[in-house]
Amino acid sequence: MAKSALFVWGGWDGHEPKQCVDIFAPYLVQNGYDVTISDTLDAYLDAEKMASYNVITQVFTMSTITREQEAGLLKAIAGGVGYAGWHGGMADAFRNNTEYQFMVGGQWVAHPGNIIDYTVNISQPADPLVAGLSSFQMHSEQYYLHTDPGNEVLATTTFDGTHCEWIKGTVMPVVWKRRWGKGRVFYTSLGHVAKDFDVVEARTIMQRGLLWASTAEGWRW
Repeated sequence: MAKSALFVWGGWDGHEPKQCVDIFAPYLVQNGYDVTISDTLDAYLDAEKMASYNVITQVFTMSTITREQEAGLLKAIAGGVGYAGWHGGMADAFRNNTEYQFMVGGQWVAHPGNIIDYTVNISQPADPLVAGLSSFQMHSEQYYLHTDPGNEVLATTTFDGTHCEWIKGTVMPVVWKRRWGKGRVFYTSLGHVAKDFDVVEARTIMQRGLLWASTAEGWRW
């Protein structure tokens, strides 16, 4: 039986949600997944359908979600559906919903300097999600997040203090994985716009995260 995935996109257009979905939805199709793409959070209201997915990816920055929509999403993940995403589409989606933020494991709060050059360091090189990758450079937003200390952090970035001198030396998670009930949750702060995924390491990490979150064969917690 084929695995299945749901991509839900919308919210702030500046994050190019549809363009980013168009990078990763074909990747899952190529790997044998049945892919559904929705531009409404009402996709979360069909409990039977939600429970049938292996992984859900949301790209919905700076938006609002109803109580019923949020409950449908969190119930599906707690029941074993994976959840994987990137940047603000996942970690700056619903600023008023702390239960959603609890599930994600973090919330965006700043990107000092806006578009800058910075380094991503692999912190758990033995983990399959980042195995074989070395530290790499990004020219994008360097996310400052409030994060859950229970996250299993796989990559980090260090702020050099150029734009906010008081955070010089702060080591910030960039990639993490965690659990929510029976579901696997994967997040990367990379991916401000579609071209960020032209960086091979950024794209590879997200591809692996999708497979891991969907509990694909060969990927273990």
